[in-house]
Amino acid sequence: MSIDLLVHGGDVLTVDDAGTVVRDGAVAVHDGEILAVGPAADLRARHTADEEIDTHGCLVLPGLVNAHTHLAMTLLRGRADDVTLQGFLERVLKWEAELLSPKNVAAAVRLAVAESVRAGVTSALDMYWFHEAAEQVARQAGWRLHTGPTFMDVPQPPDGMAYEDRLEWARRDLTARSLRPGSRPVLFAHSTYTLSPGQLTEVFALAREFGALVHIHAAENATEVATVEVRHGRRPVELLDSLGLLGPDVLLAHAVDLTGPEIAALARTGTSVAHCPVSNLKLGCGIAPVARMLGAGVTVGLGTDGAVSSNSLDVLGAVRQAALVHKAGGDPTAVGAEQAVRMATIEGARALGLGEHLGSLEPGKRADLIVLDLDAPHLRPAHDPWSTLAYAAHSADVRDTVVDGRVLMRDRALTTLDERAVIDDLAALV
Repeated sequence: MSIDLLVHGGDVLTVDDAGTVVRDGAVAVHDGEILAVGPAADLRARHTADEEIDTHGCLVLPGLVNAHTHLAMTLLRGRADDVTLQGFLERVLKWEAELLSPKNVAAAVRLAVAESVRAGVTSALDMYWFHEAAEQVARQAGWRLHTGPTFMDVPQPPDGMAYEDRLEWARRDLTARSLRPGSRPVLFAHSTYTLSPGQLTEVFALAREFGALVHIHAAENATEVATVEVRHGRRPVELLDSLGLLGPDVLLAHAVDLTGPEIAALARTGTSVAHCPVSNLKLGCGIAPVARMLGAGVTVGLGTDGAVSSNSLDVLGAVRQAALVHKAGGDPTAVGAEQAVRMATIEGARALGLGEHLGSLEPGKRADLIVLDLDAPHLRPAHDPWSTLAYAAHSADVRDTVVDGRVLMRDRALTTLDERAVIDDLAALV
């Protein structure tokens, strides 16, 4: 059979439920979909490919999923370091009101996409202003972006739109939206401290009318929790639960300051969490109770947050932090290497409600995959792929990145973006 792409020769870490590793394996791709995964000799005998990627000496794995980010914050990288979450918000909200426009967001997102492709990130959930500009950039680059209208009732929104006008605007956006395979509609409710209970209820109702995912910051630190308690009489997760807003169509960002009953509520309602260990540490927010959430059956993905609060869109770096930071309590098994890698792949996809389409290398799923070059001293010997990824590999070890069967980076060279122009354009803007 003639196919579009054959990736062959390396070890294939499928990240399926069994954790299957195919030595000297291959992935056959056609029309953006994975047709088969198996021994390279078998697939080469069955298929003739228009394009091939030789992965001898490499590890092939699913593309990484960034389950929480603000891509255009690359514009402000390094401008709000060594401050608390509240100090960070005070600075960034002021700058955003002054600096953001569709043109500026597009330039910043273009840089973020280039950085992400280099780091093996094949899709991201992006909460930010002027999402239409971000979508256009991602579409042109062939990159998978999950985004949509953002609701945040602040005095000076960058787009100048009052909250009262946002619901109808978002409705038009959702109605007109044309989704590629492996995507779903998304609405963003910023937080329980920037939206009232009534506004939250309206946004969630609109999302559920369209079957959209709702993504919201919640319980990022103790100060946020106390602020919401004073304002609304309940903690953030308690408030969402009391309003009937938790559920399998909801993804919380951070979830650092949680009580036992709140973790139970997340598990009971099927609500997912995007864990952002780097930004949580950098802002002094604390360490999310990931082991307890996992033990309760909560789906937990990994996010980088924006490049202001984490300074990087390196999901593989977040894998290492997630695998290490939870051991600080004295239990080296709290979050193991395999679990951390799964959080960046299949669990991130499940958190987005897209586990049937993304996150593992299995027939019928979208062909989002990356190739990690193992030919480096810090990666040898590679006894165990989960361990190699979690504790030894760096994003710079990613050699090839494929989204929907399209090669976006080959031999560390971007194919759909002019990297020099991207960097120069943002430098001129800054």
